[in-house]
Amino acid sequence: MKEIGIYVHIPFCKRKCYYCDFVSYDNKLDKIESYVDTVIKEIEDIDLNFINEYIVNTIYFGGGTPSFLDSKYIKKILECIRKKFNILPEAEITLEVNPGTADEEKLKTYQMCGINRLSIGLQTSSDSLLLSIGRIHTYSEFLGVYNLARKVGFNNINVDLMFGLPNESLEDVKKDVENIIALNPEHISTYSLIVEEGTLLEKMLNDNNSKIVNIKDTKSKEFKLPDENIEREMYWFIKNKLERNGYKQYEISNFSKIGYESKHNTDTWKQKEYLGFGASAHGYINKVRYSNKKILSEYIFNFKNKNIEEKLDREGTLKEYMMLGLRRIEGVSISEFEKRFLLNPLLYFRFEISKLVEEELLEVDLDRIKLTKKGIDFANCVWREFI
Repeated sequence: MKEIGIYVHIPFCKRKCYYCDFVSYDNKLDKIESYVDTVIKEIEDIDLNFINEYIVNTIYFGGGTPSFLDSKYIKKILECIRKKFNILPEAEITLEVNPGTADEEKLKTYQMCGINRLSIGLQTSSDSLLLSIGRIHTYSEFLGVYNLARKVGFNNINVDLMFGLPNESLEDVKKDVENIIALNPEHISTYSLIVEEGTLLEKMLNDNNSKIVNIKDTKSKEFKLPDENIEREMYWFIKNKLERNGYKQYEISNFSKIGYESKHNTDTWKQKEYLGFGASAHGYINKVRYSNKKILSEYIFNFKNKNIEEKLDREGTLKEYMMLGLRRIEGVSISEFEKRFLLNPLLYFRFEISKLVEEELLEVDLDRIKLTKKGIDFANCVWREFI
């Protein structure tokens, strides 16, 4: 049987963060029950002949804020998945948690229904910076939910860290990293803030006369991002500090202790198949990428109506494999590429690879094609060559 992952999108939040452009709602809470019922219908609608070809090795609840829902809904969805699919006994089952939305009772329910990995959104340990990006919690509340998770027995926890925030200093980031390391989580994801079009954060940065005065740093008259050089200093400080403290970088934004890499995300970067359930959820099956309807009412009304995002032909499959593989720090294995596609990537992509090696963005090291240190800083330029 082939292994497959499952992603479940929970598009509800207590409040939408200023930087968020994901499909999420803080004003449609009356739709939660009908939404969960629709997700279950979508799962039950999967063809049994298809299911019998696969065994589920990862399940991931993302959002939105899955922990915002009453835990009975998460339990209900998981029970449906277990009835419908064959699931590996050691399957990795992850749920995203935001401080301020989960108590001890919820965490115990998650554990009892088989969730064995939590991803907790910290972003920063500075209360003023948390306020400035629209987070609903304080650092103290984060510590509360983290310690509760340990208390009830979770031994695989990821902490999300965001850097490059408006008015953030390198010293702020250093403090964040020290605070996280002291907690000793198994996994740390660290992301540079991206200002997405149409978000409240974009408006705030473009309008320093904004009436939202409480989000501004009291020491500064401006609300602005750190410059590019400072942002890169932040990244390399985080990388070096985490590696010196026992965290291996296995992907451009992800660090873990040995054996605690995210299986769900790693499979995605290896171009493995997965199913997506819920509004805006994506899936990848038989070289076809699809997505569900983004608008909540459209999804609930007709969950069967999928958008075909892309049908990958052979060339598209090869390019995507390279692009995803080059996200990983170990890069692309030449021998694995040859075994899977019966082609040598050094020959098939000789022009792209030669150009990127000449620009010192890629290096070929024995069996590996991977990013250089410079390539990590300009990774988008590398990935564009394979789009």
